[in-house]
Amino acid sequence: MKIILKYFPDLTEDQIQKFFSLIELYSDWNEKINVISRKDLDNFYERHVLHSLGIAKMVDFEPGSDVLDVGTGGGFPGIPLAILFPDVHFVLVDSIAKKMKVVEAVAEALDLKNVEAKTGRAEKVKGKFDFIVSRAVTRMNKFIPWVRHQIKKDNKNSYPNGIFYLKGGELAEELSEIKQDYEIFDLDKVFEEEFFETKKVVYVRLNES
Repeated sequence: MKIILKYFPDLTEDQIQKFFSLIELYSDWNEKINVISRKDLDNFYERHVLHSLGIAKMVDFEPGSDVLDVGTGGGFPGIPLAILFPDVHFVLVDSIAKKMKVVEAVAEALDLKNVEAKTGRAEKVKGKFDFIVSRAVTRMNKFIPWVRHQIKKDNKNSYPNGIFYLKGGELAEELSEIKQDYEIFDLDKVFEEEFFETKKVVYVRLNES
């Protein structure tokens, strides 16, 4: 937990308690359903929670925003972001039902009323969203067609509506394949741990209005 407070010192007591509870919840569920590797569980707060919150170092979602987390797996980045932004509505989707069972259980245990879990394909999720978030589900030129029809027209945040994508490594070739405007934020600018040396948040604008 110390690493979360190091970079997010202004958390409320309720938020601190929720973040603190995450490791026990995921450890218990991991014994039943393998959602996190053992190695990553040993570095849970750095590699899953703080990594997810890297998006919050790029954008501060406005209250009332709607965010879709595609390919959430066990709930990342959606669950940590939902704790940090309690006034933002998050829909977490994944095609693997057993992982969504974990997401539902964690959200219920933490009383995250701003989280909605859905099992299935992202393209089938009904509704419109200000932003899509995800952790490296596929190449961007494949990801964009899945979600571009789900973006709202009207902007209310500091960034126009679009995608915030957690990726690692060299991205020039991959991003040369897309036509949309994008911006890359290097997480090693804000997080000093070695894990973040090659980690980035990629923002892609999908609202052309």
